[in-house]
Amino acid sequence: MPKPDNREDNVHRLQDAVQDTIENFREAKDYLNEFGDEISESEKEQILEKNERRKKSISGFREEIKDEAKHQREE
Repeated sequence: MPKPDNREDNVHRLQDAVQDTIENFREAKDYLNEFGDEISESEKEQILEKNERRKKSISGFREEIKDEAKHQREE
């Protein structure tokens, strides 16, 4: 028999994921600012692309947080 869906800590876990992703985004940005002239163009491009994906992830996480908070209010 499957476990019931326990969504009580989803908002907290999603908020942690947002914070971690923001931190990684900032670290990558700082790395580029400090070492951008010392790394290859392809490495720069990879970092920039990854940061774009991080922005999209942050937006998605925030939407999920809204959905989860709404679900919790409805219960």
